[in-house]
Amino acid sequence: MASMQLTEWNTGVCDCFESTSTCCYGFWCCPCLACSVAGNFGENRCLPLCDICSPAILTSFGIPLFAPPAAIALRSGIRNRYHIKGSMCKDIATSCFCVWCTWCQMHRELKYRKKNTVVVVNMQPPPVMMAPGNQPQFIIQH
Repeated sequence: MASMQLTEWNTGVCDCFESTSTCCYGFWCCPCLACSVAGNFGENRCLPLCDICSPAILTSFGIPLFAPPAAIALRSGIRNRYHIKGSMCKDIATSCFCVWCTWCQMHRELKYRKKNTVVVVNMQPPPVMMAPGNQPQFIIQH
């Protein structure tokens, strides 16, 4: 089995000014940015609401939650889909360090991957079919 070459993230966690539109989007409405990232990755757009609702609900039952589950899951998913170097431990640390920066980095990465998509087209000729009335005739001679 051939192993895929691992790559780096296209931008760093704190490279917000690589895309000022993403930086402003994340600064002014991070929940909207997070929902966009989830949708662009193919997940339910409401998934990031777990990061907002989970801590409040769990804390009301006396269970503190400090790690944003949706950010960690999506970051890990993006890393695995695009063969980006890293580990689950680094995903957790990065998401806990600055969740806004994490969402911005994921948004920039998905924009970069969408812009630089390679499409492979495999063209094959259509199958040839014989019409039922044109079957070969066999003549039997005695």
